[in-house]
Amino acid sequence: MSPLITPESAADSMRPTSQSFALFQLGFRPFYLLAAAFAAIALPLWVAVFCGWINWATGLSPALWHAHEMVYGFALAVISGFLFTAAKTWTGLATPADRALVLRVACWIAARIAFAAGAVDWGVALDLLFLASIALPLAKILVATSNRRNYFVILLLGAFAAADIVFWLARNQKLDVMPMAPIYFGLLLVVMLISVMGGRVIPSFTANALPGVWQWRNTRLDQASLAFTAAALIAFLASGTGMASATDSRAATLTAALCIVAAVLQTMRLFGWNPWATRKNPMLWILHAAYAWIPLGLMFAALAARNVLSPIVALHAFSVGAIGGMIIGMITRTALGHTGRPMRAGAAEFVMFALIQLAAVIRVFLPLAWPARYVEFVIASGICWSIAFALYVAVYLPRLAQARVDGRAG
Repeated sequence: MSPLITPESAADSMRPTSQSFALFQLGFRPFYLLAAAFAAIALPLWVAVFCGWINWATGLSPALWHAHEMVYGFALAVISGFLFTAAKTWTGLATPADRALVLRVACWIAARIAFAAGAVDWGVALDLLFLASIALPLAKILVATSNRRNYFVILLLGAFAAADIVFWLARNQKLDVMPMAPIYFGLLLVVMLISVMGGRVIPSFTANALPGVWQWRNTRLDQASLAFTAAALIAFLASGTGMASATDSRAATLTAALCIVAAVLQTMRLFGWNPWATRKNPMLWILHAAYAWIPLGLMFAALAARNVLSPIVALHAFSVGAIGGMIIGMITRTALGHTGRPMRAGAAEFVMFALIQLAAVIRVFLPLAWPARYVEFVIASGICWSIAFALYVAVYLPRLAQARVDGRAG
């Protein structure tokens, strides 16, 4: 199995480059910066609306705008940058760069402006155009190289597009589905992507960085954990987040059982990668810590299915803990490796990683212990999240805007 992205990737040409400005040479550069900047701005904006500090009409309810933009704005920007960069590694063929990449970036920005301005129909149309502009070049090079192992990413992007169409239909009352349900579907798709990709890269990154480290992996366990996680998330979506009613006790029992089994399998899988061995290496432990929020989220989903707590608890375990943690871990790792820098975390990276984990703990656990302080905890979590991603922009803007330090292209 070949690693997805490493500093020594064969996808990086050895051809030297004299360009000093390199922001649009490879997909991760602009999309990681945009995603981080958007995360640092959009979340405090939503918190301000949530707390009643500002009155801002977007054409959607504040909660709906927040959920949609965290998936289709923040997460999809990172996924797009990652896929353009990883696909070059997988296939050895070029992905959109320079003017072609600028056009895709402009489309993503236009979609975010449209949603912020309340032009929801235009926003969805631009989202679909953006997704097509990502999927088509990826499909072309994956098919050209018969890279069947990664064909699923095209289906993934198609699923995001389908969910956005369902969201538009539901929002315009053309479909009897709550508009939030397809957004949650998109969020859970990202969780599944982390489950798949995490199983590929986390143990391999750990083994590469810690030679001789003990690890245990089992193909059947991997397959079972992915299958049960997919089934559990589908059942959770249907019974607990607005797709259908959760009044059927047998359905609720089945959902809880699937979530518990999936959580146990995911925990076994994670412990087989030996997360304890990574405790002194922030570039590794952030990935393990982020992945740990998946079984935690599944356990919360099981409790939500039995009406012990709100589904929102599980959703924020997935979104802030797993997705936020994995994104901050991967956008630093990819940026360091593909700008020719050592794969080491400095003080800034450590602070980013710690703040995202703190944001997740505050957002998920503290309201359960002190529900009367819910608003304060939302604010505190948002501050941690925003500082982490603002710090990423401040530290990585010059690194991503300039050519690789080793003179290679990419």
